[in-house]
Amino acid sequence: MRLPETTTPAEGVVAGSTVDYSPPMTQTLTIEQIADAIPDGSLIAIPPDYSGCAMAAVRALIRRQARDLRLVGVPSGGFQADMMIGADCVQSVEAAAMTLGEYGAAPQFVAAFKSGELVMRDATCPAIHAGLQAAEKGIPFLPLRGLIGSDILAHRPDWKLMDNPFSETEDKLVALPAIRPDVALFHAAKADRNGNVWIGVRRELMLMAHAARQTLVTVEEIVDEDLLADPVIAAGTIPGLYITGIAVAQNGAWPVGLPGCYPPDHSHLADYAAMARTEDGFADYLQRHIMPVPAAA
Repeated sequence: MRLPETTTPAEGVVAGSTVDYSPPMTQTLTIEQIADAIPDGSLIAIPPDYSGCAMAAVRALIRRQARDLRLVGVPSGGFQADMMIGADCVQSVEAAAMTLGEYGAAPQFVAAFKSGELVMRDATCPAIHAGLQAAEKGIPFLPLRGLIGSDILAHRPDWKLMDNPFSETEDKLVALPAIRPDVALFHAAKADRNGNVWIGVRRELMLMAHAARQTLVTVEEIVDEDLLADPVIAAGTIPGLYITGIAVAQNGAWPVGLPGCYPPDHSHLADYAAMARTEDGFADYLQRHIMPVPAAA
């Protein structure tokens, strides 16, 4: 299943044209439909554990045995990435870090990287954001200075040194190619019936939605109020024209938690970190917590 791509109202408009170029309405989906709408091989932008992780959708992706996904951590990856890697869903990762935070290293990521089964594209937080900002603006690259002199340039042949065209003296910059995800996938507290999604202060989610070809979101609830009508709420709301599909998933960020709604399940996260250190332990975790299909509401 692949949903129609979201386009901006101005795209392709010709003077005097009677063609309707308005974006498609946001679709209301199930969790399984969200997973089905992400084809194998997709480039997926995912947020860090402290933001809005669509864990219910991640579990659905694992259940449908997604393959060859390419993850972009915005700017890092954690539990959701580690679970998908362990379940053989992931071909490559681009991120500034891969970690389970206070629970230690991401064990399935480490094992897959050491075995050569996973491609790791080292990046930095500013580099990830610059690449997405370039896609957001519809330009091929953005320049940064801070990478110059670091070892990371030796491992990223796609990052190019360039001269500042506005400087009369030698002034080097690093040109970072646009990162245009096929899908931005995240969880939020609420959406309205127009497809607008409230993300609060998590601006990386706004950037992901702007940069991606499609944005699929799980939410705690869908409300009747227009989230763009109140200027206080509107400032933290992604307009529906950037949202392709929404699924309601109560506690959809469990076990990593959703700021402002519920905390991380520390006991469960610690259990995962311990079980995922071995293949047998990870397989046991999958069978206990991911493979059983949730009962219909």
